[in-house]
Amino acid sequence: MDNSLTDLNDHNLPVFSVGELSSAVKQTVEGAFHHVRVRGELSGFKRAASGHLYFALKDDAAVLDSVCWRGTAAKLAINPEDGMEVIVTGRVTTYAGRSKYQIIIESMELAGEGALLKLLEDRKKRLAEEGLFDAGRKQELPYLPDTIGVVTSPTGAVIRDILHRLNDRFPRDVILWPVIVQGETAADQITKAIRGFNALPENGPVTRPDILIVARGGGSLEDLWSFNEENVARAVAESAIPVISAVGHETDTTLIDFVSDVRAPTPTAAAEMAVPVRMEIMAAVSDMDRRMGTGITRQMEEGRAQLTGLSRGLPNLRRIIDETTQRLDEWEERLNLSLIAGMKQRENRFSVLVAGLRHPEPIIRRAVERLSAETRSLKSAATRLVKDRATALKQTGALLESYSYKSTLARGFALVTDSKGASVKAASDVSQGMALSIEFHDGHADVMAAGEKSKEKPNKVGKKTRKKTDTRQGTLL
Repeated sequence: MDNSLTDLNDHNLPVFSVGELSSAVKQTVEGAFHHVRVRGELSGFKRAASGHLYFALKDDAAVLDSVCWRGTAAKLAINPEDGMEVIVTGRVTTYAGRSKYQIIIESMELAGEGALLKLLEDRKKRLAEEGLFDAGRKQELPYLPDTIGVVTSPTGAVIRDILHRLNDRFPRDVILWPVIVQGETAADQITKAIRGFNALPENGPVTRPDILIVARGGGSLEDLWSFNEENVARAVAESAIPVISAVGHETDTTLIDFVSDVRAPTPTAAAEMAVPVRMEIMAAVSDMDRRMGTGITRQMEEGRAQLTGLSRGLPNLRRIIDETTQRLDEWEERLNLSLIAGMKQRENRFSVLVAGLRHPEPIIRRAVERLSAETRSLKSAATRLVKDRATALKQTGALLESYSYKSTLARGFALVTDSKGASVKAASDVSQGMALSIEFHDGHADVMAAGEKSKEKPNKVGKKTRKKTDTRQGTLL
């Protein structure tokens, strides 16, 4: 072919934008694979904060990106995990942002019984490592519960079998929490039922059961899978009410059989474990009543025989009482005689003591005389003391008067004070025109200082100087 023709044909092809081409590819892929089922192994599982699930399906040949939106993820029958082989149903579409294709998941189920068993073994191993299967944490069943809670389907034969068996053995109050026991939402309903029974208050309007029975009939591994879910197993393990698991037939084993307090092979057997047989209890009570009556009768007969034997060895009680009464009368007579003798003896002794006492009148008279003599002596001593104190006080007053400055004034001296009443002790303290007050022994006079101050220095102690007359100093008067 000519190259020019080839170039011409290329130029005649329609030109797409990237967006147009991506949209066309998307329509083509979704049109061809709008509803498909794909089998593969989960890989790179991730749950986003939005609730969407992102993972890949892979096999030996290829890898397929997968997305499960939040609304669909909440309805999945299983909890996806890495390594789980599943069959998914959905539609294939493209993701233009990365030029990739992916499948949008609408439902998911485990692929084959082998995958289920592997998942069950992995869960069992993990829960066992957490200690949920330990025998030490299992509770004992009450001997005769008042109320029994049952978690099962309300329409199946299981609840009828349980009620029939309970009525045959020992009728009890039964509270049914209806759930579906198979399907996508069965595990959540069973979990809520177990936790709902445990949340009932002790004295609330609805009686809190004393024991729980979680039951369903037989079926395949897929049919019983709801009782292998981890949330159901944990709800049973956390239950404060003892739980009997009765799922399937005797050969069926589920995960809750390992965490429950007791495993029953069938729902009917669970009812038998929950209550005893009433007739057997009544027969046992009757037998114990008969044996107790026989034992009491035998014990009373043995006691009567023993009492009769012991009474033969006892003395005559009447004779003992008579002798004791006679001895009591004798003691009473002796007691009365001894009391009379004792009283007489004490009267005689009292008379002797009274006769030896002195009459108090002479004693009182002598005490009065002694008191009068002491009083006279006290008055004489007080008079002398007062006179002595008066003489001493008079002498002290005369001495004090001799030391008074007024006596000094009487001998011709005078007391000079300034206008403030302070004494003037030296001529140097007097200034010209200074108002002074001179006190004599018979009164005082107010004067005014005149002239100049004397400049004569005071003599030293012990030296006599001739007194010079200062004609310049004026008189004070």
